[in-house]
Amino acid sequence: MRIRCVTVTGNFPVSRPRRLRSSASLRDLVAETHLDVRHLVAPLFVREGIDTPQPIASLPGVMQHTPQSLRDEVRHLADLGVRAVMLFGVPLIKDSIGSQAFDPEGIVQASLRDLASDVGDRMVVMADLCVDEYTDHGHCGVLDGPAGDPHTSVDNDATLEIYGRIAVAQADAGAQVVAPSGMMDGQVGVIRAALDAAGHTNVSILAYSAKYASGLYGPFRDAVDCAIVGGGDRKAYQQDWRNGAREALLEVHADLAQGADMVMVKPALAYLDIIAAVRAQVNVPVAAYHVSGEYAMLKAAAANGWIDHDVVATEHLTAIKRAGADVILTYLTRWFAEANS
Repeated sequence: MRIRCVTVTGNFPVSRPRRLRSSASLRDLVAETHLDVRHLVAPLFVREGIDTPQPIASLPGVMQHTPQSLRDEVRHLADLGVRAVMLFGVPLIKDSIGSQAFDPEGIVQASLRDLASDVGDRMVVMADLCVDEYTDHGHCGVLDGPAGDPHTSVDNDATLEIYGRIAVAQADAGAQVVAPSGMMDGQVGVIRAALDAAGHTNVSILAYSAKYASGLYGPFRDAVDCAIVGGGDRKAYQQDWRNGAREALLEVHADLAQGADMVMVKPALAYLDIIAAVRAQVNVPVAAYHVSGEYAMLKAAAANGWIDHDVVATEHLTAIKRAGADVILTYLTRWFAEANS
């Protein structure tokens, strides 16, 4: 059998996809993925006991806010068309159970009341629900032994009781969405039951369902002063980043069965495959957190002139959206809103 080789010469016609790339307006018209500021959530930090906003060195452009500067920032974001913020608190006092997280006068609860009054009719005010910012040991739950002892671990069930109290305190203060991020087993069910028992049946739960024990959280821990005592880690309760959708979907479906209204994948860029897998499996909104390390690397590379910040920032956010995220938490929210206003 002879194989006939054919040499093709001459001019090829322009392909259909290439014709559709011929101008900016045509590319915009047929683009499959569109970013919209209304689908971005701004993570914001409010710190107790400071008089002026404090820059976070590892998160260029991000501040630890005073209660007043937080109100000013959120009003500005609302004016730019941003529709949601997520609050994280840094208290003056930290203890073994993170009691300031559920104190009605705690820094986040006080700020939630302010924001509910200021912008509650035009923004969704969300609150991160965890205790790592509030504990003196830095873990996301109550410990079953001395901090720093290698045999000490997080007591899952004791932590759930605390989470229920936090959820009610945040909802009482005006949170429209609570977002449990501690990755405790059964946390969504306990929080839903606590909210309903307190009359907060309309408060939604955005569950950090697939949250990985990533190395990309360093700048965030600077922002909330939550280094783990003794140099430990959270690998016993956050997901192993070597594992893919099989484990992630178990967590997602468990949270949905317990009453989650939305689910989250965190981090985002290194886990686009997980976002896509979750999107294909569920019929609720899927969120993704473009985390502090992903943001900081972008800023550092741009500051060194290695990349075009605006081009790459837009490309990153678009990739997260294209993978299937309906909602993106990102420190780029204000930049994107101002750039597209």
